[in-house]
Amino acid sequence: MYCVAIEDIKDAAIRIEGIAHRTPVLTSTSINQKAKRNLFFKVEAMQKTGSFKFRGALNAVKSVVSEQPDDEIMFVSHSSGNHAQALALAAKLSSQKATIVMPNNTPSVKKAAVADFGASIVIVENTNEAREDKATEIVNESGGVFVHPSEDPRVIAGQGTVCLEFLEQMGDIKLDVVIIPVGGGGLAAGNVMTLRSLQPGIKIILAEPSALDDAYRSFKEKTLLKHADDNKLESVADGLKTTLGPNTWPIIRDKVDSIFTVSEKEILQATKLIWERLKVMIEPSAGVGVAVALSEEFAHTYGNAHNVGIVLCGGNVDVVKIAAKMDQYAIDD
Repeated sequence: MYCVAIEDIKDAAIRIEGIAHRTPVLTSTSINQKAKRNLFFKVEAMQKTGSFKFRGALNAVKSVVSEQPDDEIMFVSHSSGNHAQALALAAKLSSQKATIVMPNNTPSVKKAAVADFGASIVIVENTNEAREDKATEIVNESGGVFVHPSEDPRVIAGQGTVCLEFLEQMGDIKLDVVIIPVGGGGLAAGNVMTLRSLQPGIKIILAEPSALDDAYRSFKEKTLLKHADDNKLESVADGLKTTLGPNTWPIIRDKVDSIFTVSEKEILQATKLIWERLKVMIEPSAGVGVAVALSEEFAHTYGNAHNVGIVLCGGNVDVVKIAAKMDQYAIDD
């Protein structure tokens, strides 16, 4: 028994309709030629707050508000990035309050975005323990509702609406493979449930940086593993640094076909390719899925796949910083 079912995801789609964007599916002839197959990009970089995270946060907030329509609710979470902005905006749009626990190394631009959406920010040391302890303390003191960035079933169901839309938008074109970036696993788990329910024979691949390969190692060993030392791991795709948990792991363990990892060079090249050819400013975490689709390992394993869907999960990127890293790599034509 899993924490979400397709019925939860369909309910989430109704709940967030008209508020969350129905993001576009884009293609590029030049990228298709490079990949030697048809790639279809579901552009969650164009979602409100710049990532898929808004879907899950909005579904969680609206679910709670519908159950407590007369209450003033404080929504609480810990996040240094996309979930923080998503929950802050979701609470604001529902006329509720939010408090986000953020580590002391969070870039000022991210803190400013959260504050602009009306949320309160509490700064703590940059450790998972510090973040979790402070969030628990705030919930206990305020009587608030905690919304985990990836483990909350309401969040997972909301994220699953990405591929619900994706399949609808494809119409008569049948996808052979869908590639989804994986970090904490909320996006992956929700959309795995959608795809397995609506198109059971589809191949589902998760994409992960080689430097942050906890999901790959867990899948290979068939047991849930963590990073050896979270604070010493670095990747340009820092949005995927979080790890799987007890709700996301069983779905991924049982229903995913493959998990591929790609190097920092491959991630930056793929991100640059999307910037230049698709004209969409994705973040490197979204570039991970593109890098997998362009890799020799993917071509060897899924060479017969003609139509490949890729979820471009977000677009919150420090353009100057990432562009400087890109300069050392050329796009291979």
